[in-house]
Amino acid sequence: MADPSSYRPKPGQIPDSPGVYRFRDEHRRVIYVGKAKSLRQRLANYFQDLAGLHPRTRTMVTTAASVEWTVVSTEVEALQLEYSWIKEYDPRFNVKYRDDKSYPYLAVTMNEEFPRVQVMRGHKKKGVRYFGPYAHAWAIRDTVDLLLRVFPVRTCSAGVFKNARRTGRPCLLGYIGKCSAPCVDRVSAEEHRELAEEFCDFMTGRTATYLRRLEKQMMAAAEEMEYERAARLRDDIEALKKAMEKNAVVLADATDADLIAVAEDELEAAVQIFHVRGGRVRGQRGWVTDKVEEITTGALVEHALQQLYGEESGDAVPKEVLVPALPDPLEPVQEWLTGRRGSNVSLRIPQRGDKRALMETVERNAQQALVLHKTKRASDLATRSRALEEIADALDLDSAPLRIECYDISHLQGDDVVASMVVFEDGLQRKSEYRRFQIKGFEGQDDVRSMHEVITRRFKRYLAEKERTGEWADGESTLTDASSDGGNSPDNGFTPSGPLTDTSSGPLTDTSSAPPGHGLKDDEGRPKRFAYPPQLVVVDGGQPQVAAAQRALDELGIDDIAVCGLAKRLEEVWLPGEDDPVVLPRTSEGLYLLQRVRDEAHRFAITYQRTKRTKRFRSSPLDDVPGLGETRKQALIKHFGSVKKLRSATIDQICEVPGIGRKTAETIAVALAQAAPAAPAVNTATGEIMEDEESETTAETSGEPVSAGAPDERRGQER
Repeated sequence: MADPSSYRPKPGQIPDSPGVYRFRDEHRRVIYVGKAKSLRQRLANYFQDLAGLHPRTRTMVTTAASVEWTVVSTEVEALQLEYSWIKEYDPRFNVKYRDDKSYPYLAVTMNEEFPRVQVMRGHKKKGVRYFGPYAHAWAIRDTVDLLLRVFPVRTCSAGVFKNARRTGRPCLLGYIGKCSAPCVDRVSAEEHRELAEEFCDFMTGRTATYLRRLEKQMMAAAEEMEYERAARLRDDIEALKKAMEKNAVVLADATDADLIAVAEDELEAAVQIFHVRGGRVRGQRGWVTDKVEEITTGALVEHALQQLYGEESGDAVPKEVLVPALPDPLEPVQEWLTGRRGSNVSLRIPQRGDKRALMETVERNAQQALVLHKTKRASDLATRSRALEEIADALDLDSAPLRIECYDISHLQGDDVVASMVVFEDGLQRKSEYRRFQIKGFEGQDDVRSMHEVITRRFKRYLAEKERTGEWADGESTLTDASSDGGNSPDNGFTPSGPLTDTSSGPLTDTSSAPPGHGLKDDEGRPKRFAYPPQLVVVDGGQPQVAAAQRALDELGIDDIAVCGLAKRLEEVWLPGEDDPVVLPRTSEGLYLLQRVRDEAHRFAITYQRTKRTKRFRSSPLDDVPGLGETRKQALIKHFGSVKKLRSATIDQICEVPGIGRKTAETIAVALAQAAPAAPAVNTATGEIMEDEESETTAETSGEPVSAGAPDERRGQER
C-alpha cells in the first residue's frame, strides 16, 4: 500500500487549467482516469488526510504509485479525451459497464441493389437504415414477420438470393407472399426499392398513411365483389395494427428522445434507457455499473451518455435527452452531444406531463433491473468467494488466489506440440489474458519437458518486464546473466514491430485479441503481455508435471507463486514435493473451480493444436513456389487433376495453364522435383488407404484433412 504523499506533485507543478489526469499503480497500469475544469483544484482533493476521503477514493490513492495529467484547451476536449482513455485502458477504479453487450437492431440495407431486412449488431454501416435497438432479436423477427404481409421486402442472405436467381425458383417466402421475389424478376429493382422505402417510412412512425390506403383498397375490392382480395387486405390491416400495438404511442407530439434513468445503492447502479422515435418506444437497453469510485447521480448520467453516444453521430443522437439528474458542469456535455449530432441537443430533466410519466416508467424498470441483478449476484459472489477460500485452505495459501493461471500441453503423437495458458481472475475467465505457445525447444512427445519450457518462458518474460520497468534496485535482478540463460536478456527477442520471441526456446506465439505491439506500450499504461504474476499456477497433470513447473520457477528464483496440478483420472490435486495428493470433496466449490480452469485450458490448447494440424495436412509442394498464389494453384490442380500428374508434366504442358508463364513453369517444375512425394494417406472416414492420385487431389481440394495415421490414432492419441 503506497503513501499518497510519496508521489504527490508540488502544487506549483499542477496547472490551473482544464485537463485529464491518470493515476497509475506500481506496475505502471492506469487504474483511474478523470477530467477536471481545474487540474490543480481537482488533484488537491486526492491528497488530503486519508481519514477524510471516501473509502473507495482512499483505496484508489493508496493503490496508485504516481499521477500524471494532460492539459487541453476546453472542457469538451477533456470530456472526449476522458472517454477515449477509459475505453483504451479499462481502469479498475472507473465505472464498469458490466453488461455492455451489443444490442440487436432492425436494419434495412438501402446500400444494396435489392435492399434486405435483417437483424444487425455491432458497428453501424454507411447506407444502412437502423431501427432500435431491441432487447431481444426475437422481438425484431416477430415485428418483421407481421410487416412482410404488407411490405414483402427481401430478407434472404446473398447466397440464397444468388441461388434463386440461378435456378429461377424463389424461396418459400416468395411462394407464400411474404417476399416480392426480386430474385426471379417478379418485381423490378426500382419497385423493390420503393417497397423498402415504404417499410422504412412505416418503421419511422408514418403509419396512418398506409392504414388509410389499405382501408380504401379493401372497400374498393368489396364493392367490386373481389371478396378474397378484400379479405387479404383486411388481414394486412390487422397485421399492421398488431405491429403498431407493440410500439404504442407514449408521447403525443411525435418526439424523438432518449430517456435515461438510474437506480443506485452504495455499491452499484442500474442504468435503463428507452429510445423513443416518432412518439413510440422503439428500443430499450440497460446495464449494471459497479460504483468503484465516489460518484454522484449526475456523474453516472455523464458516464451513461459517454457510453451511449461516444461512437454515434448524426440522427443516432436524438434531439432531446431526458435524464434524472444533470451532469455538473452541464455546458461541456451538452456541447459535446451537439457536436456528435451536428445540431442542437436538449439535455434536461422532465418536470411534468407525458414525459415525466414515461420517465417514472423507465425509473421503475431501472429499480427492477437492480433488484434482479443483486439477487443473481449475491449467489454468484458467494459461490466464487467460497470456491477461492476452499482452494486457499486446501493448498495452505496465505490468501485467496485472486489470479489463477492454468497450463496444458496438447499434441498428436508428438507432432504439433503446443501449450495454452488461461487466466481466471476472481473466479471468472479473463480471456484477454489467454496465451498460446508453440513448443520449439525440442522435437517429439514429452509433456514434462514441454511444461518446464512453457513455465520458464512465461515467467522469464514476467521477470524481464519487472526488471525493465525498474521495480528492482540495481544488482537485485533475479534473471541470470546471458551465459546461463541462453543469451536471453530482458530485451532479447522483444521488438516493437515483430512477434514476441524467446530466443532460448523458439518463437512464442501470442494470439490473443490484443493487436501487435499492444503489450509493448507499458509506459502508457496499456496491458502488457505476461507482466502480472498469478497467486496460483495450475498444471494439467500429476506429480511429474507439477515437479517440472516448480523446478522452472525455482530456476528463475521465484518463490512467491504457489503451484498445483489436477490429475484427470481421480481429480486429485498434487502439490510439489508431496507423495500424497490433496483430495477435495466431490461437492467442493473449490474443486469445481479448479476443474473449470483445467477444462478451459484443455479446450484452448486442443483448439490451437487442431488448427495447426489442419494447416499442416492441407499443405502442398506448391505452397513453397515463390509468387504462386491461391488462384494459380487452383488453376494448376484443376488443369492436371492432381499434384502427381503435375509433377510428371513437362514445362511446355505447364505453360498451357492460363496465367502460367515459362519462368513460373520452370520454377514449379524445380520445386516439385525437389519435393518428396507424399506418403500414402488414409481416408479418415473409412480407414482405407487411398491411391496417390486420389489422396493428392483430396488434399488440394477438399475441406477435410487427410491423415497419415489410422483414424483411431488420430483421435485416440490427441491430447
